[in-house]
Amino acid sequence: MRRRSSRSGQRQAEVPTSLLADIAFLLLIFFLVTTTIDTDTGIYLELPPPLLEPPPPVNERNLLNILVRDDAVLIDGRAATVADIRAEVVRHVTNEGRDPAYADSPRKAIVSFKASRSTPYARYVDALDAAKLAYCDVRDAEARSLGAASYAAYRTALPADADDPVSERYPVKLSLAEPDPR
Repeated sequence: MRRRSSRSGQRQAEVPTSLLADIAFLLLIFFLVTTTIDTDTGIYLELPPPLLEPPPPVNERNLLNILVRDDAVLIDGRAATVADIRAEVVRHVTNEGRDPAYADSPRKAIVSFKASRSTPYARYVDALDAAKLAYCDVRDAEARSLGAASYAAYRTALPADADDPVSERYPVKLSLAEPDPR
C-alpha cells in the first residue's frame, strides 16, 4: 500500500486498483468455464424417411387406434385410461390372429397414436411412454422365453454384426398421426 500526502500534510493510505479489473476478468472466466448449463433435450424420436409412394393399405384389424385428449383416452373408440394403453398394445401385438379384434401377427400390428392439440404435454408423454413400454414388455418376454435374463441382457449377448431376431419378430410400428385440429 502506498501512502499519499493530502493538502493538510497528513499521509493517507491508497489501495492500488490497477489489478482489480484483471482479477474480476479472471473470476468471470473461471465461473463461465466451471458452470454447467442444463439444456432441455426434448423427446427423442427418430423420424421415418419421407414417403416416395403412397403407403400400402392397412387391414383395420391390424390397426390399434389410440386417441389421447385432455379429458379422455380412447382405444379403438372405447373409453380407457393411460394405464390401459400398455396392456392393450401388448394384447394387440401378441395376438397372433387368435382374437379377431386384434392383429393377425406381430409384424402386421400397427399402433396409431393420435392426440388433440389441447392435450397437456405431460399426458401426451405418459400415453406415448405407455405404448413404447408395451413393446419393451413384449420383447422382454420373448427374450426370457429364449433363456435370457432380460431383453437388455439378450441384446448385450448378441454379436455386434448379428441381426436381432426378437426385434425382427416384434418390430415397433408406432404411427404418430397428426393431431386433431380441436
